[in-house]
Amino acid sequence: MEKLYKEYSRLVFNYLNSLCGNFELAEELTQETFYKAIKGINKFNNECKISTWLCRIAKNTWIDFLRKEKKQDFISIDNDFYFEDLIVEKSLDDNVTEKSELINLYKHIHELDENTREVFYLRIKGELSFKDIGEILNKSESWAKLAFYRGKIKLKEAMKHE
Repeated sequence: MEKLYKEYSRLVFNYLNSLCGNFELAEELTQETFYKAIKGINKFNNECKISTWLCRIAKNTWIDFLRKEKKQDFISIDNDFYFEDLIVEKSLDDNVTEKSELINLYKHIHELDENTREVFYLRIKGELSFKDIGEILNKSESWAKLAFYRGKIKLKEAMKHE
Protein backbone atom coordinates (compact mmCIF):
# COMPACT_ATOMS: atom_id res chain seq x y z
CA MET A 1 0.00 0.00 0.00
CA GLU A 2 2.96 2.30 0.58
CA LYS A 3 3.83 1.96 -3.11
CA LEU A 4 0.29 2.97 -4.05
CA TYR A 5 0.45 5.94 -1.73
CA LYS A 6 3.73 7.15 -3.19
CA GLU A 7 2.44 6.74 -6.73
CA TYR A 8 -1.07 8.17 -6.36
CA SER A 9 -1.14 10.45 -3.32
CA ARG A 10 -0.35 13.56 -5.38
CA LEU A 11 -3.16 12.80 -7.83
CA VAL A 12 -5.65 12.18 -5.03
CA PHE A 13 -4.51 15.30 -3.19
CA ASN A 14 -4.86 17.45 -6.34
CA TYR A 15 -8.31 16.03 -6.97
CA LEU A 16 -9.47 16.71 -3.41
CA ASN A 17 -7.89 20.16 -3.42
CA SER A 18 -9.80 20.91 -6.62
CA LEU A 19 -13.02 19.96 -4.84
CA CYS A 20 -12.51 21.79 -1.58
CA GLY A 21 -9.95 24.48 -2.40
CA ASN A 22 -8.35 24.08 1.00
CA PHE A 23 -4.79 22.72 1.22
CA GLU A 24 -4.99 21.45 4.79
CA LEU A 25 -8.41 19.86 4.34
CA ALA A 26 -7.26 18.21 1.10
CA GLU A 27 -4.29 16.71 2.96
CA GLU A 28 -6.55 15.39 5.70
CA LEU A 29 -9.04 13.96 3.20
CA THR A 30 -6.20 12.37 1.23
CA GLN A 31 -5.10 10.51 4.35
CA GLU A 32 -8.69 9.43 4.99
CA THR A 33 -9.00 8.28 1.38
CA PHE A 34 -5.97 6.03 1.64
CA TYR A 35 -7.16 4.70 4.99
CA LYS A 36 -10.46 3.72 3.34
CA ALA A 37 -8.59 2.25 0.38
CA ILE A 38 -6.49 0.06 2.69
CA LYS A 39 -9.63 -1.16 4.44
CA GLY A 40 -11.36 -1.88 1.13
CA ILE A 41 -8.46 -3.06 -1.03
CA ASN A 42 -10.05 -6.49 -1.37
CA LYS A 43 -13.02 -4.80 -3.09
CA PHE A 44 -10.83 -3.50 -5.91
CA ASN A 45 -11.49 -5.77 -8.89
CA ASN A 46 -9.39 -4.23 -11.69
CA GLU A 47 -12.48 -3.13 -13.66
CA CYS A 48 -11.02 0.38 -13.71
CA LYS A 49 -7.63 1.96 -13.17
CA ILE A 50 -6.46 2.16 -9.58
CA SER A 51 -6.27 5.97 -9.91
CA THR A 52 -9.96 6.08 -10.86
CA TRP A 53 -10.86 3.84 -7.93
CA LEU A 54 -8.91 6.05 -5.53
CA CYS A 55 -10.53 9.21 -6.90
CA ARG A 56 -13.96 7.69 -6.41
CA ILE A 57 -13.08 6.93 -2.80
CA ALA A 58 -11.77 10.50 -2.48
CA LYS A 59 -14.99 11.95 -3.87
CA ASN A 60 -17.07 9.87 -1.46
CA THR A 61 -14.80 10.98 1.39
CA TRP A 62 -15.38 14.60 0.37
CA ILE A 63 -19.15 14.07 0.23
CA ASP A 64 -19.06 12.43 3.67
CA PHE A 65 -17.16 15.43 4.99
CA LEU A 66 -19.75 17.82 3.55
CA ARG A 67 -22.57 15.84 5.11
CA LYS A 68 -20.88 15.86 8.49
CA GLU A 69 -20.18 19.57 8.33
CA LYS A 70 -23.57 20.29 6.75
CA LYS A 71 -21.92 22.46 4.17
CA GLN A 72 -23.24 22.57 0.63
CA ASP A 73 -20.73 24.92 -0.94
CA PHE A 74 -17.15 24.84 0.30
CA ILE A 75 -15.10 26.85 -2.15
CA SER A 76 -11.95 28.74 -1.32
CA ILE A 77 -10.86 31.56 -3.56
CA ASP A 78 -7.48 32.07 -1.94
CA ASN A 79 -5.67 29.85 -4.42
CA ASP A 80 -4.06 31.22 -7.57
CA PHE A 81 -6.35 30.50 -10.49
CA TYR A 82 -6.18 31.54 -14.10
CA PHE A 83 -8.88 30.45 -16.51
CA GLU A 84 -7.62 30.66 -20.08
CA ASP A 85 -8.56 34.04 -21.55
CA LEU A 86 -11.00 35.10 -18.82
CA ILE A 87 -8.31 36.19 -16.38
CA VAL A 88 -4.97 37.53 -17.52
CA GLU A 89 -1.93 37.52 -15.23
CA LYS A 90 -1.68 40.86 -13.47
CA SER A 91 0.94 42.77 -11.53
CA LEU A 92 0.82 42.97 -7.75
CA ASP A 93 -0.66 46.48 -8.02
CA ASP A 94 -3.75 44.97 -9.62
CA ASN A 95 -4.25 42.42 -6.84
CA VAL A 96 -7.54 43.94 -5.65
CA THR A 97 -8.96 43.95 -9.18
CA GLU A 98 -7.71 40.41 -9.75
CA LYS A 99 -9.33 39.21 -6.52
CA SER A 100 -12.60 40.83 -7.54
CA GLU A 101 -12.48 39.16 -10.96
CA LEU A 102 -11.61 35.87 -9.32
CA ILE A 103 -14.57 36.11 -6.98
CA ASN A 104 -16.81 36.99 -9.91
CA LEU A 105 -15.49 34.03 -11.92
CA TYR A 106 -16.09 31.62 -9.04
CA LYS A 107 -19.62 32.96 -8.62
CA HIS A 108 -20.31 32.19 -12.27
CA ILE A 109 -18.68 28.76 -12.06
CA HIS A 110 -20.81 28.03 -9.01
CA GLU A 111 -23.93 28.80 -11.05
CA LEU A 112 -23.10 26.05 -13.57
CA ASP A 113 -24.83 22.70 -13.21
CA GLU A 114 -23.11 20.27 -10.84
CA ASN A 115 -21.48 18.09 -13.51
CA THR A 116 -20.07 21.03 -15.47
CA ARG A 117 -18.86 22.68 -12.27
CA GLU A 118 -17.06 19.49 -11.26
CA VAL A 119 -15.44 19.20 -14.70
CA PHE A 120 -14.15 22.78 -14.30
CA TYR A 121 -12.69 22.16 -10.88
CA LEU A 122 -11.04 18.91 -11.94
CA ARG A 123 -9.63 20.43 -15.11
CA ILE A 124 -8.47 23.79 -13.78
CA LYS A 125 -7.55 23.18 -10.16
CA GLY A 126 -6.96 19.44 -10.30
CA GLU A 127 -5.03 19.74 -13.56
CA LEU A 128 -6.50 16.46 -14.76
CA SER A 129 -6.87 15.35 -18.37
CA PHE A 130 -10.30 15.04 -19.95
CA LYS A 131 -9.76 11.29 -20.07
CA ASP A 132 -9.14 11.16 -16.30
CA ILE A 133 -12.11 13.45 -15.65
CA GLY A 134 -14.34 11.19 -17.73
CA GLU A 135 -13.18 8.13 -15.81
CA ILE A 136 -13.71 9.77 -12.43
CA LEU A 137 -17.23 10.90 -13.35
CA ASN A 138 -18.09 7.63 -15.14
CA LYS A 139 -18.40 9.44 -18.46
CA SER A 140 -16.43 9.48 -21.69
CA GLU A 141 -13.47 11.70 -22.50
CA SER A 142 -15.60 13.35 -25.22
CA TRP A 143 -18.34 14.11 -22.70
CA ALA A 144 -15.81 15.80 -20.40
CA LYS A 145 -14.43 17.91 -23.28
CA LEU A 146 -17.91 18.92 -24.39
CA ALA A 147 -19.03 19.77 -20.84
CA PHE A 148 -15.94 21.94 -20.39
CA TYR A 149 -16.42 23.66 -23.75
CA ARG A 150 -20.12 24.37 -23.13
CA GLY A 151 -19.38 25.61 -19.63
CA LYS A 152 -16.67 27.88 -20.97
CA ILE A 153 -19.15 29.41 -23.43
CA LYS A 154 -21.69 29.94 -20.61
CA LEU A 155 -19.04 31.61 -18.45
CA LYS A 156 -17.92 33.92 -21.25
CA GLU A 157 -21.52 34.92 -21.94
CA ALA A 158 -22.29 35.54 -18.27
CA MET A 159 -19.17 37.61 -17.78
CA LYS A 160 -19.70 39.55 -21.01
CA HIS A 161 -23.09 40.77 -19.78
CA GLU A 162 -21.63 42.45 -16.72
